Amino acid sequence: MSHHIASRRLAVRGLVLVLAAAAVTVLPAVPASAAVPGLVRIAAVSATNSTDFRSVTATCPVGKRLIGTGYEINGAFGEVVVDDLRPNGSTVAAPTAVTVGAYEADPFAGNWNVTAYAICANPLPGLVRVTAVSATDSNDFHSATAACPTGKVLTGTGFELTGITGDGVVDDLRPNGGPASAPNAVTVGAYEVDTFLSSWNTRAYAICANPVAGLARITTVSALNSTDSRFSTATCPAGKVLTGSGFEVTGALGEVVVDDFRPNGSTITAPTAVTSGAYEEDPFAGNWQLRSYAICATR
Repeated sequence: MSHHIASRRLAVRGLVLVLAAAAVTVLPAVPASAAVPGLVRIAAVSATNSTDFRSVTATCPVGKRLIGTGYEINGAFGEVVVDDLRPNGSTVAAPTAVTVGAYEADPFAGNWNVTAYAICANPLPGLVRVTAVSATDSNDFHSATAACPTGKVLTGTGFELTGITGDGVVDDLRPNGGPASAPNAVTVGAYEVDTFLSSWNTRAYAICANPVAGLARITTVSALNSTDSRFSTATCPAGKVLTGSGFEVTGALGEVVVDDFRPNGSTITAPTAVTSGAYEEDPFAGNWQLRSYAICATR
């Protein structure tokens, strides 16, 4: 009798093990989480006219947060300078919108407008906006570097010129990092377009978050010559998406205006590249080039 009971117990245990193994094999595979879920690009366009100044704000959809910025000037071809690329938020509040303000550098009779681009995503852990401001004086050049708090990384950038209202041009919006290292700071450099005697300053904005998988900075450089305009597109590697970007003009020292700073993507597709476009503000005989920076993360 005890022999039969033991045999039945062994049979039941074997059946349980078979069923458990079958259950394990039919479980669906769990997909890896995206490093930046819900990533989209939002655009807002100002009025089109010939007034000296205009401003427009691009706001993230409800439930999303701002992680990167961009802008585009249409119709001015180097006659308009972007004075503000200002994300909202603070050191304790995640940004949700970006405001772009632009002035005519010299009187310009044509109609033009400005587009603000907001790169938005589902809330990232630790997302904040950090600022740094240069000295306030009448020097020709001002620079400021905004660094992320210790342990955070840079997802997006911004800038603001105060006191110069169309007589200053941002030459550099340069994130640090590289193709194998995550950026954690951005440097903004600005020159006077023409001699300007009043005091002014430059502010750098860094959009920062807790470490993001695969975050790196990709760089593309245009030709070096003296033609009036050029464009440069930095594209994220396969399997990565764009969280933010930057640009750098080399050799022009305030004689060139970055007219376009345009991430691709849409309200339903994640951006993967940024195109920078620049024009000489006045005829300039020297050689210069344009660098585009893409901040990219794992898709």
